[in-house]
Amino acid sequence: MEAGTVTPTSQVAPPPRLREKYENEVLPALTKKFGYTTPMDAPHLVKITLNMGLGKEKQDNRSFELAQEQLATIAGQHPNVRRARKSIASFKVREGMPVGVSVTLRRARMWEFLDRLTSIAVPRIRDFRGLNPRSFDGRGNYSMGVKEQLIFPEIDYDSVDIVRGLDVTITTSAKTDLEAFELLLGLGMPFAQEGRPGQAEREAEEKAAEEEREKEEARLKAETEQAALEELKEENPEAYAKPATEDEGSEGESADEGGESATEES
Repeated sequence: MEAGTVTPTSQVAPPPRLREKYENEVLPALTKKFGYTTPMDAPHLVKITLNMGLGKEKQDNRSFELAQEQLATIAGQHPNVRRARKSIASFKVREGMPVGVSVTLRRARMWEFLDRLTSIAVPRIRDFRGLNPRSFDGRGNYSMGVKEQLIFPEIDYDSVDIVRGLDVTITTSAKTDLEAFELLLGLGMPFAQEGRPGQAEREAEEKAAEEEREKEEARLKAETEQAALEELKEENPEAYAKPATEDEGSEGESADEGGESATEES
């Protein structure tokens, strides 16, 4: 090697920010909450699938190419073309015709896309009120629909020919929807409050705890009042003495009269 030559060095890409958050914060919290024996039992992300249907654009080559370019820009990865498996005359679909494009993200690109989705794209949804927490499939996977690709800042508004939507499916290793929900919630997914997994059980537990608390407060109040009454009785026993009834007074008078008559006869 000649003196003075500089060899280019490849820089290692920094680890995804969301993956570091998962390892440092979310993973210990899930292990503590669900009581996993090892961190390997805790749920984690497996893949994220993006799917964009073409609709009427499947017959327009230019629109099909633009859909491919936009999905590639959003995902950072070239999408695959999905073709029809059989012909359907009512939908004007022939076998082998392209009907959509999709891309599957794993590892670093998966973490980076989810970070951009939760931090930048989702807050830009018009009239956003939280993601639907009922969209879990029962096996720990979550799906959401995006009506406009314009929520992604990578898409140039002036270059958009038509508004397209896409489906986002997040596949996790969770065995239940509750575990997957806690995983995605810890990663920053802004779910709505209503309809969260396990909400009915939590509300029942909170209601039972509230009733138990009210009973305990009533018991303590009764004990306090009784103790105060006993203290007043000790300080002023005459005021709290039981008064004599009319029957007891009449019996006493008759007994006195009987005694006087007996003495007069004697």
